[in-house]
Amino acid sequence: MTAMEPVIRPVVAADLEAVAGIYAHYVRHTVVTFDEQPPELSFWQQRLDDLAARGLPFVVAELGGEVAGYAYVAPWKAKPAYRHTVENSIYLSPAHTGRGLGGALLEALLAACAETDVRQVIAVIADSGVDASAALHRRFGFAEAGRLAAVGFKHERWVDTVLMQRTLA
Repeated sequence: MTAMEPVIRPVVAADLEAVAGIYAHYVRHTVVTFDEQPPELSFWQQRLDDLAARGLPFVVAELGGEVAGYAYVAPWKAKPAYRHTVENSIYLSPAHTGRGLGGALLEALLAACAETDVRQVIAVIADSGVDASAALHRRFGFAEAGRLAAVGFKHERWVDTVLMQRTLA
């Protein structure tokens, strides 16, 4: 018996409820995001619309018709000189971790970015004590670019962030 292969595809509006649910889990139960309240569904629609208008990728991993994870890139900073630099975000449903979905999503995201004018991809990874996200990024050619100590306070503890970077062009 073989494992079901994920389908990586662009997100559509019908996926946003699942995307919001996945993210809400990480907001409520982890320090991997510094949001303290899950955003409303309208936030995700605005995010989708904004990224589509900018020509930036927002993809989901679908397993058996269910959204099992998502990834997107968004502008790194608002100042115009940063226009060729993006920050990536990857989140998996807790029920679907450890199956290679993060790698499939990151691979698709980087391939889609290569078709745009993106030159640099930045990953801002909360140091939660688990190396999985940093290890995933290292496998795809990201290098550590720095660490910001104790920049977030969530769930009664201070959290560092690790900055990783990959050049596309």
